Amino acid sequence: MADDKTLRGPQDSSRVALGEDYEVAYWSKKFGVSRDKLAEAVKAVGNGADAVEEYLKR
Repeated sequence: MADDKTLRGPQDSSRVALGEDYEVAYWSKKFGVSRDKLAEAVKAVGNGADAVEEYLKR
C-alpha cells in the first residue's frame, strides 16, 4: 500500500525521512528548523528522531 500523502504526520514517527516534502515540512516545523538544518542533523546523527532532536538542541 502506498503512503497517503494527505496525512500531515510522518509514516514512522521514530524516523526522520527526508525523501518526502510533507515529512520534511512536518519535522522542520516540529523542531523549528530549516530544511537544511534538518538535513545537516540527519547527516550527523542518522535518521532517528530522538537523536536528531538531541543534535538540534545543542
